[in-house]
Amino acid sequence: MKKYILLFLSGLAFNSVQSQEITDAVRFSQENLNGTARFRAMSGAFGALGGDLSSLNVNPAGSAIFANNQMGITASNTTTKNNSNYFGSRNTENNNSFDFNQAGLVFVFKNNNRNNEGWNKFSLAINYDNKNNFDNTIGSFGINPTTSIGDYFVAYANGIPLNSFVNANYGNLDYASQQAYLGFNAYIIDPANNDPNPNEYISNIAEGGNYYQENTIITNGYNGKLSFNAAAACNDKVYLGINLNSHFVDYTQSSVFYEDNNNPLPTAPDSYRVNKVQFNNDLYTYGSGFSFQLGVIGKITPEARIGLAYESPTWYKLNDELTQRLVAVSANTSGELDPEVIDKKITNVYAPYKLQTPGKITGSFAYVFGKKGLINIDYSRKNYSNTRFIPEYDSYYQGLNNSMSQILNKTNEVRIGAEYKIERLSLRGGYRFEESPYNNKSIISDLNSFSAGLGYNFGGTKLDLAYAHSNRNSQQQFFTKGLTDGAKINTITNTVSLTVLFEL
Repeated sequence: MKKYILLFLSGLAFNSVQSQEITDAVRFSQENLNGTARFRAMSGAFGALGGDLSSLNVNPAGSAIFANNQMGITASNTTTKNNSNYFGSRNTENNNSFDFNQAGLVFVFKNNNRNNEGWNKFSLAINYDNKNNFDNTIGSFGINPTTSIGDYFVAYANGIPLNSFVNANYGNLDYASQQAYLGFNAYIIDPANNDPNPNEYISNIAEGGNYYQENTIITNGYNGKLSFNAAAACNDKVYLGINLNSHFVDYTQSSVFYEDNNNPLPTAPDSYRVNKVQFNNDLYTYGSGFSFQLGVIGKITPEARIGLAYESPTWYKLNDELTQRLVAVSANTSGELDPEVIDKKITNVYAPYKLQTPGKITGSFAYVFGKKGLINIDYSRKNYSNTRFIPEYDSYYQGLNNSMSQILNKTNEVRIGAEYKIERLSLRGGYRFEESPYNNKSIISDLNSFSAGLGYNFGGTKLDLAYAHSNRNSQQQFFTKGLTDGAKINTITNTVSLTVLFEL
């Protein structure tokens, strides 16, 4: 398959070459609740507790809480159920995914001189967590009473002179012109007038509304985070820590849109209308990023602890590759014509771009009931409106960043987790609430999640099991121009995690 790199010379704007949207920025800014089974069972509420490998993702000072060297690995199985409603038609898609989502190691160095006050413990840790598992399938279908896929191609084509794309090399066109090229060569759009070089277009989809539409999106991949941690304890009362984080993105999205209609056809013998369309888009996004975290945990009393942590923005460098294929079938009063297949077998490789996701601050309080149990409450604040595509001076990114400043919101997140011990057995539970990143919560609703789990200490080995459930509503917009109607999606996620820990 041919690959064309859509690049412009340094210093020139490339406003229509990008295909990035706000949904892309939000996708890589959000995190699922992942980590060890103990961490998941307590809904990630570990900001003032520490002592868990995944707790370093909340507060890096937590590694200095460990009493001994430890190594752990976690496997998880996630089932996702997506209930779709598109103009009253309902559909359900189920997806199952298994992965090893966490692995880590911590070394603890103690100062055993009892007469020496001050820094009495130092720890080094490395931990990998899968921040986001993108494996998912969403399918929607229904009858759209007014809007057709033809409106998508018209929206992109309008304003582009016909002679700039009609006989051009598809691989050399920018994104908007490619959409115009596809629509025109599949006979989905026609010039709106007899101008010799028109730049206004009309849809050639059969008029009358009531278009039957199907949209299936299959996503795969992950957003991983590798943390290099260092922490220290002062008199076992104050704990300080830092993380240097490497982030990895590997995301694929395959979408198939289908539309047909049985609307009346024109009676003129040389006239026709398009009545069937299938539009395939395959997107591949990959790249890496960097962030850092700072944290402190303090013991107010032997039982009460407080924590404060700051997570910097994540600075990503990302790459997008896009492949498109369009099939359209026209008909006249004599019947259907041969299908028009527009498949250039070209993968567009867009210029690398940078994305800055928002930072986060977390305050925590924990109370430890001796060796019997504990409870922890975390409160986090994150401003999604600070999300930025870079370079900000680019005209396309300026508009996108301005839109994110208005559309996205500051969010609050609360996590509550508790643990109760019965000799070697530990019982755990938790609750998590996270606000929508959008001002309009119909795009993505608030998140509610609860979890439970148990663990058993065999001595040098520990085994933990967790179950986590979450529920969230969203609106899946099929396209960003023209056909902007979308399906209402209710997503129910259930995850079972198993962690094995070894003391070294």
